[in-house]
Amino acid sequence: MLKRKRWIFAMLAILPTLAIFAYVRMFPIADTLRLSLHKWDILSKKKPFIGLANFQELMGDRLFQEALLNTTIIAFGVLVITIPLAMVLAALIFHRTRSRFAGFYETAVFIPHVVSLVPAAMAWKWIFDARLGPLNAFLGLFGIQPQAWLFDPVLSVICVIVLCSWQALGYAVLIYIVGFKSLPVSLYEAAKLDGASGPQSFWHLSIPMLKPITLYVSVVTLVSGFNVYAQAFVLASDAQGAPGRQVRVLVLDMLENSFRNYRVGYAASEAVVLLAIVLVLTLVQFTLLREKGARA
Repeated sequence: MLKRKRWIFAMLAILPTLAIFAYVRMFPIADTLRLSLHKWDILSKKKPFIGLANFQELMGDRLFQEALLNTTIIAFGVLVITIPLAMVLAALIFHRTRSRFAGFYETAVFIPHVVSLVPAAMAWKWIFDARLGPLNAFLGLFGIQPQAWLFDPVLSVICVIVLCSWQALGYAVLIYIVGFKSLPVSLYEAAKLDGASGPQSFWHLSIPMLKPITLYVSVVTLVSGFNVYAQAFVLASDAQGAPGRQVRVLVLDMLENSFRNYRVGYAASEAVVLLAIVLVLTLVQFTLLREKGARA
């Protein structure tokens, strides 16, 4: 009886939180699924049910395919850069925790994560400027010709990846530092007695033991990468100031279809595709890292 009362009390305690979560998170997702199956035009009173017609149209939409490709490249580019760099920086900072500059190192790495996105993107836009940017001026010292970073379709995607990685790095480093602090020191001392060097301990001890941290950081980084919008909106605008023309991403395509073309149902189908991609990739990450962790 006591156990049952505790269970009822626990359920009643978390019920308000679950209700808020369902209203804020689950209901919009369900409503988006419903909208994706309708021809939902803001300007029209009739919103007929059309089934999977929106998804069929997506398959032949050139702008959607371009946005999906750019978003995928950006998301995986940020993931490939952020994970190894964050792990190495966290290891260096962790082993300098006794230094009087340890707090400065952590703050310097984490600041980009909390800086407001639009001013940061504007600063990076100036860095990548073809005529006045310091990046081209620096490359000119080595005889490299100036590059039109933000006007070339390939280079502009690279610029967005750099900006997103710069912003994601601080949070990833912070999580890895917490992970390093939880590792048993005795294993590193035993490895040192056996003649293992610092890089060898990092490769054979730190990386396998930090797999749960890597799983979390990779999932968060990949999800945020697929939701990239403001970086491309501000950074990769064309000469006339039209935002995001050089780098078209999925969120931008959804917003244009919703509020410029008034095709809310079509935009909802894009959101459903994005949700499905993120869920599948998250499941793949959990499966791969858990299997590797079990084998290790």
